[in-house]
Amino acid sequence: MFNIVLVEPQIPPNTGTIGRLCVNLGATLHLIKPLGFDIDDKAVKRAGLDYWKDLDLVVWESFDVFLEAHPIDHNTHLATTKTDRLYFNATFNKGDYILFGSETKGIKEQVLLENRERCITIPMGGTGRSLNLGVSAGIVTYEALRQNYEGFNKITIKNKLEEQS
Repeated sequence: MFNIVLVEPQIPPNTGTIGRLCVNLGATLHLIKPLGFDIDDKAVKRAGLDYWKDLDLVVWESFDVFLEAHPIDHNTHLATTKTDRLYFNATFNKGDYILFGSETKGIKEQVLLENRERCITIPMGGTGRSLNLGVSAGIVTYEALRQNYEGFNKITIKNKLEEQS
């Protein structure tokens, strides 16, 4: 369905929560090293519950290696607080890559500057600086799903029925 990319994530429960989100959406989770934890960390698996075994997971050695395989293009969305372009005004398509930076640094500023038209943000009131990474991934990814929902529920129900028989 979609490709959720976490660039150098630092907090295990956020990654576990996003992994669980990916399993429920049929999305692939891409983790870009360095990671702030071991993916076998029990905090990751606790947040991901028993979903982690079903996760379509790809781990990349660096952001440069990821970009060699998946250059930023019209199928890429860069989530950041450093833009005014609202995520719900973006057009999402099946197979898109939605990138989220680390909890402490975000996506490198140079990457954002070179790809301003690919940047998206979640609106927030003036008091807060940012949202939790897991919450942000859920908000943006479910908007992508809303835009591409046709057939999603039927496929999901069909798969569940086949599993039960």
